[in-house]
This record gives sequence, structure tokens and C-alpha cells, in this order.
Amino acid sequence: MSNKPRTGLAVAGLSLGTALNPLNSSMIAVALVVLRADFGLDVATVTWVITSFYLSSAAGQPLMGRLADRFGPRRMFMLGMALVAVTCALAPFSPNFALLCVARAVMALGTATAYPSAVVMVGDIAHRAKLESARPLGRIQMANTSAAAVGPVLGGLLVGFVGWEALFLVNVPLSLAALLIVRQTAPADTARERGSLAELLRDSDIPGILAFVSSLLLVMMAMLDVAPGYRWYLLGAGTVVAALFAWRELRFSPPFLDLRLLGRNRPLMLVYVGFAVFNGVYYFVFFGLPQLLQEAGGYDPGLVGLLMLPMATLSVLSTPWAVRAMGRFGVRRVMIAGVVLLTGAAALTWLLTASLAVPLVLALTALIGIPYGVVSIASNQGMFVSTLPQERGVAAGIFQTCRYVGAITATVLIGVFAGSGVDQESWGQMVLAMLVLSAVVFGVTLLWRERRD
Repeated sequence: MSNKPRTGLAVAGLSLGTALNPLNSSMIAVALVVLRADFGLDVATVTWVITSFYLSSAAGQPLMGRLADRFGPRRMFMLGMALVAVTCALAPFSPNFALLCVARAVMALGTATAYPSAVVMVGDIAHRAKLESARPLGRIQMANTSAAAVGPVLGGLLVGFVGWEALFLVNVPLSLAALLIVRQTAPADTARERGSLAELLRDSDIPGILAFVSSLLLVMMAMLDVAPGYRWYLLGAGTVVAALFAWRELRFSPPFLDLRLLGRNRPLMLVYVGFAVFNGVYYFVFFGLPQLLQEAGGYDPGLVGLLMLPMATLSVLSTPWAVRAMGRFGVRRVMIAGVVLLTGAAALTWLLTASLAVPLVLALTALIGIPYGVVSIASNQGMFVSTLPQERGVAAGIFQTCRYVGAITATVLIGVFAGSGVDQESWGQMVLAMLVLSAVVFGVTLLWRERRD
């Protein structure tokens, strides 16, 4: 096989593996109402099937990026895909909701290997094919962006025709295909560090990972008021653990989350903050709208998936346009344009408090899809140009963590605003929250400048 086809197949395999994390984070959106009915849950409880995935992903992405740098990206990629295949084959047999959330967390850990490993491998693939790294990276970025957008459509069809179990089973052939393609076509890992299991555990900053997850968990439990009468205690404990986490990460080497990298790189820090808050806005719509349409509008999951199709379509179509626009106008201008569109689209979703008519829903989901594609790819490129080559594996992992922090924030706030169900009144409150967050994203984006060494 010639070099060019092998390069294309390698990028395709990496893109497929990369797509699994955002795909699984988004397919579940149209299954929440079905899961509530099957397991007898309220809105706040069912969101744990989302947050368990995001917590595991948030902790896993930076860690897997560092392990890919240390032990080899190809090896870590294949290990992650194997974990996904096994977990998703067993998950449909979960006897209760708690085990289902555990399965989602394990699956998330497996998918978390893909993106940082792919970013590390891009350099070798591009060098072997004598290409600019921006070309294969752009394809992987587009797969990462597009998968999250098409998730509700695919999820709606799977849930409507088969059931929520299909959301797991569909990952088995996809992950195995990604594993086999990368195994056959991706360049072998170069010499990496070797050491004992004890050394690996010592250097993996397990206390830092536990403190990071614990702080997020405690704050979420406080916001969802899972222990009535103890909300402020939980919030205080979460704040203290977060402070201890930051203190440790600044003193431990190598840290789980490299806060020093952010401290010495202001452009990268601004990209992270803006991307996290942007996802907080987007996932309000992404997870809140399907529940609104099913509960207040009475639409079935299959139809809801189709109503979300314009969001997926416009997101995919806007991504290559944004890539070309960045080449002409620069990353910052494209990012600002996307944030302005996001704010306008979020404001217009207020119309759903008066009507859930199909034409209106289709128009609004299409409008939301454009800024999602634009801001996602611009932020991704902003991260890439704001880091040095030797830092990109870890930086890519932290970038994905910011996506999950934003999504977790949105799901928690949905539980706060709509504890007994998403209706048009609670949707109005969510729109106000989206506008506040949009203003924050706009301010952060204005401050960002491309790093110039």
C-alpha cells in the first residue's frame, strides 16, 4: 500500500476513535426521559448518567495525554479502544442505574485516550507523509466537533427503534474498527519511558486526580441539593478540596493538571476559560432542549433526534467554512464572530417559552449549530497555536477537560432550574443563564491574542 492511502487510513482511524467521546456524550441527550421512566428517576438523578461520563472524561483526558507522551500514543489509543469495546458489550446488562453510571464512567475513560493520543500522533503521520500537520489535525478536529453534533440524531434513532441499550452496543464495532485501523496503519511508537507499576502510580498524581474529581463532585452535590440541609457544607467542602488540589498541583511534578502551563501561557488560559463557558451555554440547549420537547411538547425520542438534525448539519457545514475563514481573517476574528452568533441564537431560544412548533424548533436548532461549529474549531485551533509542540499532548487533554467542565455545569444547572421536569417556565430561566454565560465568553474572547514567541 502506498504511503498516501496509509496516511489517509491512519487519520480515518484516529478520527473514528476521537469521535467516540463526543458522540457518546451527546447521544445520551435523547435517552434521558426514557431512562427516567425505565429506572423511576427524577431529573436531578438522571443527570448522573451524564455527569459520571464527564467526570471520568475530565479526569482522564489530561492523564491520558501525559501517558501517551510517556508510553506511546499508539499503544494508549489501542488500549482505550479495547476498554470501550468490552465495557459497551456488557453495559446493556446493568441491573440498576448505579451500575449503568459506572459503565458510562469506564467507557469515558477508554474514549478519553483517543484525542490526546491522536494529537501526539499527528506530528509523526504528517512527517511520514510530508504534509503540514494542520491538514490531518484539521480532519481530526472536524471529527471531534461533528460527532457531538450528530449524536442526538443517531441517539434518537437508536433509542426510538431499539432502546437505550443500543447507545452502548453501537460502540463495540466502532471502537474495534478504530483499533484495527490504527494498529495496521499508524506509525509505531518511538522509544518511550519505561518503569515499574509502582513508578507509574507514583508519577500519575493519584491524589491530584482524586482531589479534582472530589471537588467537582461535592460542588455538584451541593448545587443539586442531594443532601437537604447540608448544601452549604458540601459547597464549602468542595471549595476547600479545590484549593488543596491547586496547592498540590503547583508543587507536584509531574502534575495531573499542569497549572504552571496555564500560569505562564495567558493565551492558552483564555482559550480554556472561554471554551469551558461556551460549552456551558451550548449544553444548556443540547441537554435541555430534548427534555423540553419530550416533556412539554410530547414528542417521541425518534422525532426529537430528527428535530436536532439541523443543529448537526449546520455544525458540520460551518466547520470547514470556519477553517477557511481562519486562514483569511485569523483565529480571533472568527472566534468573536462565532460568539456573537451564539449570543443571538441563545436569545432567540426564548421563543420556545411561547411555542414548541416544529418549524420554530427546526429554525432554532439550525441557528445554534452554526456557532457551535465555528467556536469549537476556532477554539481548537487557538489551543494548538498557543502551545509548544512538546506540550500539545497535555494541552489537548486539558482542552477536552474544559469541554466537560462546561457540560457538567450545564447539566447541574438544568437540574437546579428544572428539578421536577423541563417545562417552558424553567426554560425561560435557562435562557437567562445562557445569556449571562454568553456575555462572559464574549469578554474572554476579546482579551485573547494569538501567542507569538
